[in-house]
Amino acid sequence: MPIVAGVNIPDNKRAEISLCGIFGIGLHQAKDILAKANIIDNPRVKDLSDDDLTRIREIVDREKTVEGDLRRERNMNIRRLIDIGSYRGLRHRRSLPVRGQRTKTNARSKRAKKRAIGGKRHTVARK
Repeated sequence: MPIVAGVNIPDNKRAEISLCGIFGIGLHQAKDILAKANIIDNPRVKDLSDDDLTRIREIVDREKTVEGDLRRERNMNIRRLIDIGSYRGLRHRRSLPVRGQRTKTNARSKRAKKRAIGGKRHTVARK
């Protein structure tokens, strides 16, 4: 399996789809990378030559922010929001939806697991 940006990309898939396995590269950016590397017809990764893979690696390393750097940058942005005390930072701190979604009925995955509430037990008077 070829390695691009520290990630093993699958051999038997098309080049565009394989590049999408790298965190931070979607389908549009994958097409852009292949166009810059002068690779046409979207071949399978196992059919690419070593020169093609080298060009892809160079383009990803030089022009794209991917994997660890992207995760670090994203976490630093969230940390900054929390530190300055913005509304979005408070929502991140409390693990609630950040972008204005309702929480009265939805957002179960962010809030807590739904708990069953048992009814009151009725005692029967014995004679």
